[in-house]
Amino acid sequence: MKLPPLTHLRPFEAAARLGSFLRASQELGMTAAAVSQHVKALEDWLGLALFDRHPRGVTLTAAGQEFGAACHRGLEEIARSAERLNSRGRARRVSLACQPSIVSLWLARRLPRFRAEHPDIQVSIVYPLGARTPEDAGADLLIRHGPRPDRSADAILSAATRPTAAPAYLHRSGPLDTAADLLRAELLHDATEEAWRSWFSGHGLMMPQGTGPIFADFSLLVSSVLAGLGIGLCPTALVEDQLRDGSLVLVSDHAIDTAKDYWLLGRPAPTTEADLMRRWLMDEAGR
Repeated sequence: MKLPPLTHLRPFEAAARLGSFLRASQELGMTAAAVSQHVKALEDWLGLALFDRHPRGVTLTAAGQEFGAACHRGLEEIARSAERLNSRGRARRVSLACQPSIVSLWLARRLPRFRAEHPDIQVSIVYPLGARTPEDAGADLLIRHGPRPDRSADAILSAATRPTAAPAYLHRSGPLDTAADLLRAELLHDATEEAWRSWFSGHGLMMPQGTGPIFADFSLLVSSVLAGLGIGLCPTALVEDQLRDGSLVLVSDHAIDTAKDYWLLGRPAPTTEADLMRRWLMDEAGR
């Protein structure tokens, strides 16, 4: 079996996967010039070009696409095999960074199923503290809210947000059949009043100031909604269990934040445990 120099394969695979020598260098902790040299040496060994060079960057040739896919499959299998062998001699762990509201409203009811399926894996849930990547959070996986990240990620839950309340509050408030009716309701705000202003704006209405308390954290807001304090704008997918069991009800079908999602991000070279949990989380979200 005649193999190319193995030291050149990882820089090439990263550059092929990321489409950039610079981004590959950042992932591998080397200079872009070093990545370029490894790729050039591999091209010389193969006797053909793997990238077309342009003033503004590089693009894979047809041969580069074929060889890049083969390298990715091979290195990924090597990494998984090494991880499996390594895990035999150590405790199996996986860590997930996510907001407390995701845990209390969605994950906590599902986590026992993961524990039943994988009793030998120790799960740690950590605060994201504003992290944009799992690496920033010091975790294997991260769930974050917003538009699509600029790296590989899976949309795990929709962030479409609708007015939501406890039945006890609606019993006290009387009928709230139109958007205008909600202007006289006790509205609960997450950090600022902007979300509710956006919701009313979609109905051609202007919300006055002082319509209800402002909470510094969404977990505090949703606890108050569940307690019957008022109406809060809640991501419907996040409270689907509470809507199903009747502890919460939708006050209106009109949604905001429809262009946002909750995204599940992993590290570029996940552990076996992280890959298992990522797949399990996506399966749970699809139930």
